[in-house]
Amino acid sequence: MTTVTDAVLSRMSARAFTDQPVDSALVRRILTTARQSPSGGNVQPWHVIVLGGEELARLKAIMRDKLADPRAKGDGPEYPIYPRELGEPYRSRRFKCGEDMHGTMNISREDKASRYAFIAGNFQFWNAPVGMFMLIDRQMGPAQWVDLGMFMQTVMLLAREAGLHTCAQEAWTNWHKTVGEFLGLPPERMLFAGLALGYRDESHPVNRLRTDRAALEEFATFRGL
Repeated sequence: MTTVTDAVLSRMSARAFTDQPVDSALVRRILTTARQSPSGGNVQPWHVIVLGGEELARLKAIMRDKLADPRAKGDGPEYPIYPRELGEPYRSRRFKCGEDMHGTMNISREDKASRYAFIAGNFQFWNAPVGMFMLIDRQMGPAQWVDLGMFMQTVMLLAREAGLHTCAQEAWTNWHKTVGEFLGLPPERMLFAGLALGYRDESHPVNRLRTDRAALEEFATFRGL
């Protein structure tokens, strides 16, 4: 039986999936269970749109056309994924993550074309058979964004319990107008992130990456305990 600890320790950002289908009933069960995620005042600010089958294929085709031009810049992010001036140690952690990821595939820093081609896989949901979009109403503030993040984490851990893997994708904000038009989003609803869901491709080298984590002493202070 998978424990919560097992799910936490085995969760990772899978960036290559097999085309093995995911049962619709399983996806519904994961989201139904994830409703128990905490939120301040029980406002439950999350909204989810799940794509699979022909609908997902249609979006992937649109994105392939959009990204056929390597100069495509997207719609521009609707929110900053990182602070404009990302200080230390955060900047170094982010840099190392990117270098380690591309290093699994022997893509050098100078090989911009290969890096671009790989990152474009974000917008194919890394070949996952299920793609989710996590949405939030524009009236919500930072506290409700935290609630949405906790909901996403719950979904990801429940996916591991079910033998699935995920990849959370804030990169989709760079195409928020394209996605909004495709989904027919009302103006008051904002795209926060995508979430790829499926069975991890065990043969792909990128899925061997395990990012570093800071030691307990680096982030935790104990007082009176």
